[in-house]
Amino acid sequence: MSERNSPERNSAPHSTHSTPASEAAMTVIGPDTHIKGEMVFDSSARILGTFEGRITAKGEVEIGEGAGCKASIEATSIVVDGLVEGDITARERCQLNIRARVVGDIVATTLVVSEGASFVGHCRVGADALQAAPARREPSTPPAAETSRRNKPVVVAQVGSSSRSNAGGTDLEATLAGLEARLANLGGSRRNQNAGAAADAE
Repeated sequence: MSERNSPERNSAPHSTHSTPASEAAMTVIGPDTHIKGEMVFDSSARILGTFEGRITAKGEVEIGEGAGCKASIEATSIVVDGLVEGDITARERCQLNIRARVVGDIVATTLVVSEGASFVGHCRVGADALQAAPARREPSTPPAAETSRRNKPVVVAQVGSSSRSNAGGTDLEATLAGLEARLANLGGSRRNQNAGAAADAE
């Protein structure tokens, strides 16, 4: 009695292709895309086109080769292979690869610059770099008194014309004369009141 050798089950391992979580959550902006404004990503993003404005991400931001960004970028980690014209803030790591071109300031906990990369600007690197980075100042609103003072018309007196000086002198004399007349009337009324009070007292 012979036994038949049946093929063993699961003789070959079953291979399954799984996409890494980072790639599955990656948002890709294609090379033919031109965007202007503000983009906020809850995960990571790869920029292959052109963008102008502001980029904020909770994960990683990659600026691909051939991409151009005239924007400020803030993310956990930032990898640059293209052109960035704007400030970069990386909460953990900023990496400038060989073809990176950055014009702006960089603030990062860790900064890696490959040979051949171009960087023009200031940088703050270290664990305390983010805390030491200056906060952006909003334009302050002037106080109401200062605003009203600025809005008041400014009178400029010009000297050198006899007619204008004479006219100014005439106006000043008329004003002074009017004040003297008012003071005289006020003094006369007070004297009359005092005389009346004295007569009543007698």
